[in-house]
Amino acid sequence: MSNTADVADFPYRALSQGAIVSVILMVVGLIGLIPTFEMLLVFTIPGALCGLMAIRSIRRYPDEFSGLGLAKFALLTNLVLLVGGVSMHTYVYLTEVPPGHVRVSFSQLIFEAEPDRPTEAALELDGKDVFIKGYIHPSSGGGMLRQFVLVGDLGTCCFGGQPKSSEMIEVTLTGGETVKGGMTRRKLAGKFILNRIPQNRTDFDNAVFYRIKGSSVN
Repeated sequence: MSNTADVADFPYRALSQGAIVSVILMVVGLIGLIPTFEMLLVFTIPGALCGLMAIRSIRRYPDEFSGLGLAKFALLTNLVLLVGGVSMHTYVYLTEVPPGHVRVSFSQLIFEAEPDRPTEAALELDGKDVFIKGYIHPSSGGGMLRQFVLVGDLGTCCFGGQPKSSEMIEVTLTGGETVKGGMTRRKLAGKFILNRIPQNRTDFDNAVFYRIKGSSVN
């Protein structure tokens, strides 16, 4: 049998690049189901578009491209991840704050100018029960912790940077609570306390403005 006959009987069709890209973006979007990385769900949008364009291209040029089933699977999975992931994270956001607590973000506490000092929002939160998310600074240790320093982002936390005074919160867990150190984002509920006289910690160059007596952490 000649090479020409082989080509005629078994024509080569390239696997659609759009289908491949759609699958890759689907895998990245899958990571967005993890609370710390929810922003990665945005990759499912171009993932779905790539899958749709791949389906159209394969149907238009069936003798040139293959991968129709793969493109359909990637398109459907990207859409399910987008809708399901956004719904899941929205539900968690709406229900995660304990009753009687105020949701607080580090952006409310960080003073952007110099010299560093507590923000107006921090002054208003003094003595209130708050709910905040953050990362345990590596200087706090890696075992089971009752006291640790909470910071707002991975850059300050995981690369051992020296946070400003308004970028960190000294946490003391009450009621026998402990938490394992690590790079996982933590959810903390407790009473916010403003140090009227900044207190120094031996692990940090800057004094601590904020404290929380934590009643729960996960």
